[in-house]
Amino acid sequence: MTHVINNGMSMYWGTSRWSAMEIMEAYSVARQFNLIPPVCEQAEYHLFQRDKVEMQLPELYHKIGVGVVSWSPLACGIITGKYENGIPESSRASMKSYQWLKEKILSEDGRKQQAKLKELTHIAERLSCTLPQLAIAWCLRNEGVSSVLLGTSNPAQLTENLGAIQVLPKITTQVASDIDKILGNRPHSKKDYHH
Repeated sequence: MTHVINNGMSMYWGTSRWSAMEIMEAYSVARQFNLIPPVCEQAEYHLFQRDKVEMQLPELYHKIGVGVVSWSPLACGIITGKYENGIPESSRASMKSYQWLKEKILSEDGRKQQAKLKELTHIAERLSCTLPQLAIAWCLRNEGVSSVLLGTSNPAQLTENLGAIQVLPKITTQVASDIDKILGNRPHSKKDYHH
């Protein structure tokens, strides 16, 4: 990657789905041999997938400056609310190659997620935004997240998703706490348990 960057073929490089230990090792080897280290990790991060970005990677943000480019901020469309009443024919989950997604949505956990999304819709309404905008802004509010990858089916979805930038300042500590209460999945580190 140092060769690629030094020859102007790329400006930076990053990893995807690497563990914190693998990223740290790559960084250490790069420093040891005077090479260019990775600057970001592409990781799945959304309301229902939090552990890696919130528990494993923060140390890297602070120690070596690696940021997160998060993918699937809407959990393959689950967080849009379109699966609230089952699997629409035109949706990704209706496709044969996405049978795993359909099973996930129809599972007991999937039904619990839909119930939580219904509650989160009230917070979105309170903030005058859509559920997808709330979910994307929630991802962006994490200090380690440098950017969020959006996958949209049409220009209207892209416009809606980009509206998350205006929602970001509305996610106060209280709003984040309200979201955490609904989700009930905030990861806790050992240092959170003070006696």
